[in-house]
Amino acid sequence: MNLPDPPDLHRLRAAQGWLELGLPREAAEELAQMGDVARDHPAALELGWATAAAQAQWNQAYALGDRLIQRDPTLVSAWIHRAYAARRMTGGGLERALAALLPAASHFPEEPMVAYNLACYLIRLGRIEEGWRWYAESEVRGDPVEMRQQALKDEDLMEVWERIRELG
Repeated sequence: MNLPDPPDLHRLRAAQGWLELGLPREAAEELAQMGDVARDHPAALELGWATAAAQAQWNQAYALGDRLIQRDPTLVSAWIHRAYAARRMTGGGLERALAALLPAASHFPEEPMVAYNLACYLIRLGRIEEGWRWYAESEVRGDPVEMRQQALKDEDLMEVWERIRELG
């Protein structure tokens, strides 16, 4: 998918720069000045999600993640972002995040971060064995050493840290 045309492309790049500088409000202002068509581009939606998340505007982040899936369901990041926001939004939670991400498991059977995030949600919900199976699947899908390093820093997986350490 082609990037938006100037001047919307310049606004998109400026928004990225503001976000990289840790200024999400300024990034949001740049995005708001883009035309409607450009603002609905997957690159702008992705950046909009990051901007909303950086400001803990989880309802907006959820809506942007949902729109991104509608625009391009092949972007695994969109599914992960939407679930992340679903966990934190008003009326959200772990069950809602799990429901938002579960369809991605069949859409992206090789993606380790889908399995990893499913493990996080399930383990936090107390569904330890089911979560453990998803964690193990994340190691099959990704680099086991990297997955273990990440998991041993992730408090969502604290319940299975000892089991992860036993893996090597």
